[in-house]
Amino acid sequence: MDAAAKPLVLITGAAGDIGSTLAEALGQDYTVVGLDRAGKSAAVPLFEVDLGSEASVREALRQLRERHGSRIASVIHLAAYFDFTGEDKPLYDKVNVQGTRALLRALQDFEVEQFIYAGTMLVHEATSPGERIDESQPIAPRWAYPRSKAAAEEVIRQERGRIPVVLFHLAGVYDEARCVPTLAFQIEQIYTRGFQSHLYSGDPRVGQSLLHKEDMADAFRRAVDRRASLGEETVLLIGEPDPMGYDELQDAIGQLVHGDKEWTTLRIPKPAAKLGAALQQSLEPVIPDAVDHGRKPFIRPFMITLSDDHYALDIGRARALLGWEPRHRIRRTLPRLIATLKRDPPGWIKAHGLEPPEWLEDAEEVGLAPDALRSEHEALVREQHGRYLWTHFFNIGLGFWLLTGPPALGLQSLPLAVSDAVAGVLLVVFASLSLSWRLGWARYVCAFIGLWLLAAPLVFWAPTAAGYLNDTLVGMLVMGFAVLGLPTPGVSPVAQLRGPDTPPGWSFNPSSWTQRLPIIGLALVGLLISRYLTAYQLGHIDSVWDPFFAGGPDPKNGTEEIITSSVSEAWPVPDAGLGALTYALEILTGVIGARHRWRSMPWLVLLFGMMIVPLGAVSIFFIIIQPIWIGTWCTLCLIGAAAMVVQIPYSLDEIVATLQFLRRRRRAGKSVLLVLLRGDTDEGSAPVEAPREFERSPREVVYDMLHGGAGLPWSLAACIAIGAWLMFSRVALGADGMQANADHLVGALVITFAVTACAEVARPVRWVNAVLGIALVGSGIAWGETTAQLASSVICGLALVALSAPRGPVRERYGGFPGTA
Repeated sequence: MDAAAKPLVLITGAAGDIGSTLAEALGQDYTVVGLDRAGKSAAVPLFEVDLGSEASVREALRQLRERHGSRIASVIHLAAYFDFTGEDKPLYDKVNVQGTRALLRALQDFEVEQFIYAGTMLVHEATSPGERIDESQPIAPRWAYPRSKAAAEEVIRQERGRIPVVLFHLAGVYDEARCVPTLAFQIEQIYTRGFQSHLYSGDPRVGQSLLHKEDMADAFRRAVDRRASLGEETVLLIGEPDPMGYDELQDAIGQLVHGDKEWTTLRIPKPAAKLGAALQQSLEPVIPDAVDHGRKPFIRPFMITLSDDHYALDIGRARALLGWEPRHRIRRTLPRLIATLKRDPPGWIKAHGLEPPEWLEDAEEVGLAPDALRSEHEALVREQHGRYLWTHFFNIGLGFWLLTGPPALGLQSLPLAVSDAVAGVLLVVFASLSLSWRLGWARYVCAFIGLWLLAAPLVFWAPTAAGYLNDTLVGMLVMGFAVLGLPTPGVSPVAQLRGPDTPPGWSFNPSSWTQRLPIIGLALVGLLISRYLTAYQLGHIDSVWDPFFAGGPDPKNGTEEIITSSVSEAWPVPDAGLGALTYALEILTGVIGARHRWRSMPWLVLLFGMMIVPLGAVSIFFIIIQPIWIGTWCTLCLIGAAAMVVQIPYSLDEIVATLQFLRRRRRAGKSVLLVLLRGDTDEGSAPVEAPREFERSPREVVYDMLHGGAGLPWSLAACIAIGAWLMFSRVALGADGMQANADHLVGALVITFAVTACAEVARPVRWVNAVLGIALVGSGIAWGETTAQLASSVICGLALVALSAPRGPVRERYGGFPGTA
């Protein structure tokens, strides 16, 4: 047909995906032109327009008249504002409602044979499974977008004048590559095994009709062709009559993606689902990268309300007036849609306005196809989970042990008995959930229950030794069984499968077992001492042993004086018990994780360091105040503090490696918060290797334990000796008053900083002792009451300054860390 003789069809939103499809379908028999926003391009001539401006609409149509005349066979109005937040945005009224009004008013000067409005079936009141809606179904839109479309239809009725209108109430459009947002999210969640893919708050039988893009184009084409016979106002439902229910879709997608014939879906109460969605939404502006592992939340509270809405369509009217019948069905198209996803998962997810989980994009970084990475990771997780299944059965058994404990142990404390019973029930439930390899999060719930068991005897001041020891021992076992077994929950696939064991530029692995065992051993010493002191504070034993310090004039020895002092009793719980809890956590966090945990579990390494370094400082503070404030010493406290301080140099190298890793990932454009929580690969993406560090001789293993990343140069050893001398100057020199306190304070700090500087990465810390030496000289001059005190202060102070100069050997390499190169 000659182009000049072809009837004119005007499409608003012609540059969009649906507009382009309609232009192609109509282009053979019609002259197709479009209206769209500035900067858009399409295969048909476009006139720039801002639907929110009546002047812009009139100007665009003036240009259209100049070029194509005033006769239009059909106007297809597609352009509209849409988002999935559920909020009633001003653009809904400005574009969808007032823009439609402006368009129709401007069209009154044209000869328009037909106006087709692309509406939505969602303007109708929903029905229930087993029922269908037809065009007579009441108009009752339930959220912002369909409300704006219903309002636009009212404007069409008011403003159409003599123009015949067809109101298409369309189902959600899809094809072999794209689909509606809700279905896209459902597919993406199942593909990535997202937690939300297993949760649903509505009737699993409900479904919503869909419409293949080719069938949609056919319906529009038929409506344009039959424009003379459709009447003044025609409403037509356009979609596939029989939707797939939610459960049916879940199973079909699971089968196509993973080969799972049934996809486990748990129905949760709507109030709980709304609370969860609202919590995710509230976190988005505060911690945008933390929501759903880096993705903005898709599920909004308003969607929970709509989860029971069912849209099955009676398309009899479309059959009668258009001769239209959908040729496609989502059941038959779904395999091709999933195949498109599998060819480019990150691209498919982004094309649907969703944010892919980082591990999908990381697959390219390590040279793996996303499907290959997912399959390899799932195989590893299933194999490891199967090997450690026994740990969860043990926790189920410990749950029943807690339930039967109160009557068997005679706890004599109702709150503690109730606590044990509740913890037992919860442990049985969540340990049972942990039997599924897909529910790794349940293991962390079990770990939290174990943490509560460690704290409960302190909170409720357990009246019996049996109650205290039972809960603390069971708590440690529960935490151990929950998180020590493989696979480690929460670690990203790429972090588990690819990346170096040893940090780039390092000569050893700071997360190796030989690096962690000294810390674990020292923490065990601290735990045994603290548990013993806690027994005294809780009244389970009548006295504690102290071979050196007699204490005050009362019968208590030094240790008893310290742990019953006003400082200790200022805490709402036994402070020794807090120490025992901390040491227990140190042991557990020291054992958790593989040799690459510096990059696969950064949060754990930093938590480990936070318990050691700051709490080491707290221990030193309590040692400092003992003779100054309380007037005596505690032998066991000194041993415990020493065990805590010696852990510091052994822990610093792993912290440095983790901080360097986070810095490299930030420079690579990654979210630091996500990498912190989930881990990542690093420079060098070879497959993770099995540890072989204990396949060496015992002598080599012990050497690595004592010397890897730490050493005791003669200069630091001398500083430690000077610090010890100063701490006991009141005994050795008979010092008292301000000078004795100054000696004790400086001595404790000198030991702390000297021990810390034993870590090769912390060598620069030795210069703090030079400053302390100068302060010591000044205090001796100001407060020294005898020649011996003055001489001690001056000699020790100058010696500290001199001994701070030698760095001592640095045997290892630390990736160029300052002070070690």
